[in-house]
Amino acid sequence: MRVLGIDPGSVTTGYGLVELRGDTLHAVTFGAITTQAGLPFAQRLLRIHQELRTLLTRARPDCAAVEAVFFARNVQSALRLGQARGVALLALAEEKVEIHEYSALEVKQAVTSYGHAAKGQVQEMVRLLLGLAEAPSPVDAADALAVAICHHHAARLKARLRER
Repeated sequence: MRVLGIDPGSVTTGYGLVELRGDTLHAVTFGAITTQAGLPFAQRLLRIHQELRTLLTRARPDCAAVEAVFFARNVQSALRLGQARGVALLALAEEKVEIHEYSALEVKQAVTSYGHAAKGQVQEMVRLLLGLAEAPSPVDAADALAVAICHHHAARLKARLRER
């Protein structure tokens, strides 16, 4: 199973494709889509959409896991984050990719066993779980990989429960 994790953001949107081979998770690709802060906001959203569509065509994930937004520092940030998230969901829907959503708390719990883990802890656990030589960078890519890992764990648990 190939899961594309997405950590949406209006300046940086992280992505990470994680594949299950046997009993081991592997990072296929990861990175971040960045936009220039000086661009009009609609142009930044367009770039995120276009880059995600290109990635989806290349990566061919079985499904996607997207971090759900539940907290923002202020209303303006929440609106912009929600719009970036909407663009990501639209790109996934256009490609008919099944979408799963997880809160940051669920992702951190799945990856580190502690729902309030720091960013550095998440990066290090992602490195260990995927057998990477270095912690994934930028942090947005590590977060996206963590979202994909979270879905892999959730899917395994659901499969085990169905077997009973």
